[in-house]
Amino acid sequence: MFVTRPARANILVPVKRAIDYAVKIRIAKDGKGVDTNVKYSMNPFDEIAMEEAVRMKEKDKSHKVTAITVGPAKAIDTLRTALAMGADNAIHVQVGETDVVEPLAVAQIIKKIAERDGSDLIIAGKQAIDDDTGSTGGMLAGLLNWPQAQFASKLEVSADGTVKVVREIDGGLETLETKLPLIVTTDLRLNEPRYPSLPNIMKAKKKKSEAIKPADLGVDITPRLETISVENPPERQGGGKVESVQELVAKLKEAGVI
Repeated sequence: MFVTRPARANILVPVKRAIDYAVKIRIAKDGKGVDTNVKYSMNPFDEIAMEEAVRMKEKDKSHKVTAITVGPAKAIDTLRTALAMGADNAIHVQVGETDVVEPLAVAQIIKKIAERDGSDLIIAGKQAIDDDTGSTGGMLAGLLNWPQAQFASKLEVSADGTVKVVREIDGGLETLETKLPLIVTTDLRLNEPRYPSLPNIMKAKKKKSEAIKPADLGVDITPRLETISVENPPERQGGGKVESVQELVAKLKEAGVI
């Protein structure tokens, strides 16, 4: 009797240390960024990506999950969270506290690691909640020349290495089918990330973590863009009440709506 097992995947999950979603963002004094003296946590979409990778490993222990982050020394906390969630090992690409690493440089770093370690499935959050560019996954697919499935709400890897990804589009749902290697970016409805348990947090301290520099990978992280200024959006004006339909129509005409 032969038992069919899912294809073994070497899964790489990029995770980012971002300002916590519950923090109220304030403009920095120099007007060129935001106040960073606040609470940080793992980017929520990256939590979803890590959860999906761990669930795959729980179904088949032959899968290997590696977390990678590009960030300052404090980003090690994000990697520890990933390890406590179930990642097997972690890679910390260390940069300075004030260094700005743009999406293209992040994609170049991940490409180098994927090629070095033989990754064949990269699961990443669709965007980071701090810069909201949502571009790293697409850039990475272009650099690696791999197929990509963006905004996944369901992910299945079959025994022969075929991958089915269901993604949400404006008209409903779209199902994509391809083979490994593949880059997937995760949407909100893919899963509900777990909270790391205390025993797993303790076990995470014993798991392997590698520290390297971008220069070790031959990647130049010098920014290509310059932030001129950052401003708060205009405050919303309060609404007004009208006494009749005729007055409403007059107001809409005045505003140029009709």
